[in-house]
Amino acid sequence: MRRIAFVAVAFALGNLLAVSTRAQEVTKPNPGTGPAAPTIDQSLEWKYAFNPKISPDGKRMVYEVQKTNWEENAFETSLWIVDVASGESHALTSSKKSSGGAEWSPDGKWIGFTSDRPGQLKDSPEGKSQLYVISLGGGEAQQITKAENGVDSFEWAPDSGQIAFTTGEAESKAMKDRKEKYGEYSVVHADYQMVHLWTVELFTGSAAEPKRLTEGDKFSVGDFSWSPDGTKIAFDAQRDPDLGSSGTRDIYVLTLNDKAVKRIVSTPEPDSNPKWSPNGKQIAYETADGAKFYYYLNTQIAVVGADGGEPQVLTEAFDEEPSLIGWGPDGIYFGAAMKTASHLFRLNPATGKIEKLSAPESMVANSFSFSRDYKQVAYRGTLENQYPEIYATGVAGWQGKKLTVMGEQTNGFTLAHREVISWKSADGTTIEGVLYTPTNLDAKKKYPLLVVIHGGPTGVDRPIVNADRYYPVERFVAKGAIVLRPNYRGSAGYGEKFRSLNVRNLGVGDYADVISGVDALIAKGLVDPERVGAMGWSQGGYISAYITTSSERFKAVSVGAGISDWMTYYVNTDITPFTRQYLHATPWDDPEIYQKTSPITNVLKAKTPTLIQHGENDKRVPIPNAYELRQALEDRGVPVKMVVYKGFGHGINKPKQQRAVMEENENWFGQYIWGEKPTPEPAAAPAEKK
Repeated sequence: MRRIAFVAVAFALGNLLAVSTRAQEVTKPNPGTGPAAPTIDQSLEWKYAFNPKISPDGKRMVYEVQKTNWEENAFETSLWIVDVASGESHALTSSKKSSGGAEWSPDGKWIGFTSDRPGQLKDSPEGKSQLYVISLGGGEAQQITKAENGVDSFEWAPDSGQIAFTTGEAESKAMKDRKEKYGEYSVVHADYQMVHLWTVELFTGSAAEPKRLTEGDKFSVGDFSWSPDGTKIAFDAQRDPDLGSSGTRDIYVLTLNDKAVKRIVSTPEPDSNPKWSPNGKQIAYETADGAKFYYYLNTQIAVVGADGGEPQVLTEAFDEEPSLIGWGPDGIYFGAAMKTASHLFRLNPATGKIEKLSAPESMVANSFSFSRDYKQVAYRGTLENQYPEIYATGVAGWQGKKLTVMGEQTNGFTLAHREVISWKSADGTTIEGVLYTPTNLDAKKKYPLLVVIHGGPTGVDRPIVNADRYYPVERFVAKGAIVLRPNYRGSAGYGEKFRSLNVRNLGVGDYADVISGVDALIAKGLVDPERVGAMGWSQGGYISAYITTSSERFKAVSVGAGISDWMTYYVNTDITPFTRQYLHATPWDDPEIYQKTSPITNVLKAKTPTLIQHGENDKRVPIPNAYELRQALEDRGVPVKMVVYKGFGHGINKPKQQRAVMEENENWFGQYIWGEKPTPEPAAAPAEKK
């Protein structure tokens, strides 16, 4: 069950470009300059490989890569294919537009993917992701769909002869007539375009027209999977496409020969991500198991008969969030975070026994993909102070074989050292975090400290190397600071009780976790208490705003897409259940808890210079939060600067604007932590003479 949190942005996908493992272009420092941190542009150009998909026979793998196109101001993904035995790789797609979401046909002869490239089919809508297939025998990719709203997701049928996909409904004639008569307007919580299931037959000798499988305005389809015999599709659906309606998801089964739909799971709160058993008699899925307040509780994996019946929950003894992957011949496979690591697990549905498969203990492994027999697995993995790579291994006797060399991009740079540290918060809770220090750390020296706070709140920071986004951490360390990234209460990987500690305690407990980490480093003699700053995006921006209005300990703060007032947030956001889940009330039921946990409540105490950055069209944390905080700080005479990124939502996802975000943060902390002169704003163009 993929829960929506504030930060789905931050830098998870990064910028990705994989190239041949033997002939790889990498971004390196200028020759002759000596060891250095990457420039902001170099960091934005660093590449990742991600989303590996192993072939059914386990011999090849396709993975996604991305490059920074400064000219088009875009991060563009493409597909690469690698031979597992030899490690030799080459580009599978080369379009300037993005291609991704690759899936092998079960017979291993084709790869399907989605792309927003210019369409081959007549009347293809511009800029929408459509479904393509490409033969492993060679040739050009063939466009399969021209859906008005693009293809959301797809899956091959077991016989490789057709593909099921989801897409939003095309605009109805009634809606077109309304626009013609009255112009553009929308009715809140009414003008929905539901997402539905379709299939399209392949290789029929002519362009086949897709066939619609589900109809109506009673539900909107999410995840789905084919039955092993190809006669049915299991899917989850919610009452409408609103993010705030995700708690209404139930499990359905559709029979293809008559399009009959049967709801087989209707537990209160969300049930999602169905996966068939190998014999087709049962379906595993993720569930909140009826819990009213489920955002911070453990998701469970349950099993139900393919025709319905009483579900059986299998993971009650597993104290973390299992992410269901698939059901193989020897068990149900799932991934989960374990503190700052993440691993692959196998569940025996008969006994409930759970076995951890991936190694070593500190491995961060995710994006798992299996061969047909579940004996080979591909994944993305890394260890402490290493760069993420793509691996393949046998499931038994885990020995990861590295198939990319993306880490070569860091050669020649002097990067910060990362390590996990821990401390006690105000209430005695043990908090972990990742400490970034210079490689030549002097234990007798007191360093400036910058705290970088992740989003979520169920995000987690790990001691691995990633390209900087939003906050130029490597440059801060090279400049003489140490950096702390705290996994405050509510973070993933530390169990249900830990994730529940900020319930009706948002901001308050989070701030205590951050400031206690600062105090612990000061007590060790590492930190100059007169030069401490904090920054974060989304939930991290909220905690940073809380710091601005609650503490005089920090010399500068940067609030990225942060909440300043839970009331303002609640009535504007696209995910209203969030505050009801964590505060156990609406602002009408309990205005006091909304006030207690809102940074704006304490603004009369604010003194800290604050940079505010926000996307103009942010629906997750709407921009009124930023304006409210800015105006209050200005009225109080607190130094404040607000930067609005035009046309962007919750995430700033284009390279030039990410450059602007990073430079603003580098300059802000340069001014208030290092005492540098403020960087002048670009001069206005001279007025033309009349």
